[in-house]
Amino acid sequence: MSVAFPVTAPEGALPAALVERLGSAAARSAATGRPDETLLAELGEAGLFGVAVPAAYGGFGGDATLINHVVAQVARVNPSAAIMLFQHYAVSARVEEWGDAAQRARLLPALAKGDLLAASGWSEPGAGAAKKRLNTTAVRLPDGRWRLDGTKSFTTGAGVAGLYLILARTAEDPGAAGAAGAAGAAGAAGSTNDERDSGYGASGQTFFLVPADDEGLRPDQSLDLIGMRGSATGFVSLHGCVVGDEDRLGPLGEATRIIAGVRRTGATLGAVSLGIASALLDLAVEQVNRRPGPPDQVTRFRLVDLATRIEAAHAVIDRSGRRDAADPGLATLHSKLFATETAEQVGVEVARLLGSAGYTVANRVNGLMADARAVAHMGPTNDLCRELVSSTWLG
Repeated sequence: MSVAFPVTAPEGALPAALVERLGSAAARSAATGRPDETLLAELGEAGLFGVAVPAAYGGFGGDATLINHVVAQVARVNPSAAIMLFQHYAVSARVEEWGDAAQRARLLPALAKGDLLAASGWSEPGAGAAKKRLNTTAVRLPDGRWRLDGTKSFTTGAGVAGLYLILARTAEDPGAAGAAGAAGAAGAAGSTNDERDSGYGASGQTFFLVPADDEGLRPDQSLDLIGMRGSATGFVSLHGCVVGDEDRLGPLGEATRIIAGVRRTGATLGAVSLGIASALLDLAVEQVNRRPGPPDQVTRFRLVDLATRIEAAHAVIDRSGRRDAADPGLATLHSKLFATETAEQVGVEVARLLGSAGYTVANRVNGLMADARAVAHMGPTNDLCRELVSSTWLG
């Protein structure tokens, strides 16, 4: 199947054939708990992998508004596919922003074409939501290469991604000894001390781009998740994983600068929640229309209230994508908080409206509600979003 998505039109809808494929894949994954790898190939053929890649490298050069729109459209049909696309876009954008010329030339065309699905490996057992206490280490070898050892948890795309962005604690920390040099580099790049202490991550952490075929990297898809069952979310272990210094992304020991910049891009996980909330409302309207006779006033008003909440979430996400708030980073955090809370609230109301009709395992409302809850746990988790907002806003 080869169906081009009209990515140049932010208001564009997914092609009907692609919607059908997304829906059938979502149904299978709900039953099996496994990703649909054929679907991933079709998403690449449809051009969706290249949304966040600059046109010079074969992508569409989409901004945050377009990224959020595409993610929400896909999530309305298949939240698992949407979350994999979101992570792919995030890594693609980091390579474009922080990669050197060789890295961009080597990776971005493959990321755009769909030959390479990217995933992020940041979380790990015991690290906490803020990723302050990493056990994954990267040690420089005598020949200049790096040896990575550790375990990453809840990595979306584990086992199906071709490239992993791994966050590791490096042996070389530009802290006390390199403070002056680090400050100079930060100033040249326009960063601040606040960026290096952003509340997410810690000094001395570095990003590495690890290919899936590295013999020291092993994915584990044994997690049987309640929500996002087709997202291939699992563990990734790194044991004697050796990569070159050309696979290091960004400054040594200053991953926090990259992390701090992510929020300011305007791309938001709230877009996934917006798609889920819209799908839940679709279910409610479909169920009401199946009933004999027109809906009563109480039901109509309940549906209007739900639609109004979704419109509000849409507006907050649009603002995040436009990056026109006084503090774009805070706007992105607010958008994730509001949209995820909205999706969960809409799910509860729709389940009540469906009544006994929704009280079966097979009813899609239950899977969507679990998906909505899953987004709240994804990094930055909702509680970490609240902490980051409060520390910036309230001091």
